[in-house]
Amino acid sequence: MKNTQAISAFLALGQETRLNVFRLIVQRGDIGLTPSEIIEKLGIPNATLSFHLKDLVDAELLLVERQSRHLIYRPNAEQVQKLSEFLLENCCDGKSCISIKSVKKVKAK
Repeated sequence: MKNTQAISAFLALGQETRLNVFRLIVQRGDIGLTPSEIIEKLGIPNATLSFHLKDLVDAELLLVERQSRHLIYRPNAEQVQKLSEFLLENCCDGKSCISIKSVKKVKAK
């Protein structure tokens, strides 16, 4: 992933409504959500939601598919994976990192 692609994704996720929409769609996975389902769950006005969905699609974080009269939004798993790899590319000086769960277990003892 190039820096410009990562910046585009971070800018899209750097706004609270878009982050909430993205997280909701990720929770549904391959099933995806229609805009009306998102509106119902998050209470976002339709015009506002359209604007945010466009930004997330433009950042390649979401895929959109038309099924008859409905648009279905799904996470772009490949792009999300690339973004995660981009973030961790230089992590821990190239060595295996201790997982967060391991750290929590150590602190609990």
